[in-house]
Amino acid sequence: MEKIVEEIKKELEEDLKKISSMNELNDLKVKYLGKKGKITLLTKDMGNRSVEERKEIGRYSNELKSHVTSSISQLEQELSQKELEAKLENDRIDPTLPGTAVKVGGVHPLTKVTEEIEDLFVSMGYDVVSGPEVELDLYNFEMLNLPKGHPARDAQDSFYITEDTLLRSQTSPVQVRTMLKNKEKTEIRIICPGKVYRRDDDDATHSHQFTQIEGLVVGKNISLADLKGTLEIFAKKLFGEDREIRFRPSYFPFTEPSYEVDISCFRCGGKGCNICKNTGWIEILGSGMVHPNVLQMAGYDPKEYTGFAFGIGVERVAMLRYGVNDIRSFYTNDLRFLETYNRVEGDK
Repeated sequence: MEKIVEEIKKELEEDLKKISSMNELNDLKVKYLGKKGKITLLTKDMGNRSVEERKEIGRYSNELKSHVTSSISQLEQELSQKELEAKLENDRIDPTLPGTAVKVGGVHPLTKVTEEIEDLFVSMGYDVVSGPEVELDLYNFEMLNLPKGHPARDAQDSFYITEDTLLRSQTSPVQVRTMLKNKEKTEIRIICPGKVYRRDDDDATHSHQFTQIEGLVVGKNISLADLKGTLEIFAKKLFGEDREIRFRPSYFPFTEPSYEVDISCFRCGGKGCNICKNTGWIEILGSGMVHPNVLQMAGYDPKEYTGFAFGIGVERVAMLRYGVNDIRSFYTNDLRFLETYNRVEGDK
């Protein structure tokens, strides 16, 4: 048995000298340590041997197995180290080469404007409130003083899902829901940002979907002066401290009186240019004092409570601030557009 073991050891030494890769080494493991390997064959007929022979064979086979395992393990470490060194050599980094540009995301212009408006009104004590985009006709129209058959509904041709549900055409339903939830009838001061939907032909200035931020203040002794002061702060914050605003009489079913609000042109300073169509003024939003009918339907006594509301088109503000001349640019997911408006210096 000793002679056989010595022969296997010599054969192993010769085989180890021929190994140059991990795959070859794995094959060698199988040759000596596998189920049909040389060491296993030594103990193949142990059952036919005497007790003394089994002891001798077991001792020699264990010694041989330990020797083979140790030799193979040592060579395995050497080969692993060589492969690692070769890989490091081949994959060596040249620090003088230019780096690979990594594209990073940016904030969408509409998101920028929305967040800035939210921050402004939160600093003035407003809460930011949201509501469902699939809305009941009751909240979207009727409780806003637009009963069925009202001609003003035609101006907001809507996407109806059923006779009584639709995609909201404004964020005003959020105001209605908030007033109804306020059982104690304490003062309300909120803004409601969100998407709204109207049947419209998409072109450079119109979209069937757009972003709106509406504001509502309800309390005692709320006056038109409060509305004007609030919107003046808004205009100066977003368009510059030297901006002026003016109110023009208008009509909205849910406010009385109602006003369109213009700001003095930030490009020409009121002298007249292509942006303001040579008028010196740019229309930015609609507003007014909350109609007594709306207050009453929401559970407020219009003799005791008053309020004001306003609606801001975020796309309109973003187009003016960033010089965008086509509203569809906001929704085409063109990375070149997004990259351009994330490089605007001063963000004004």
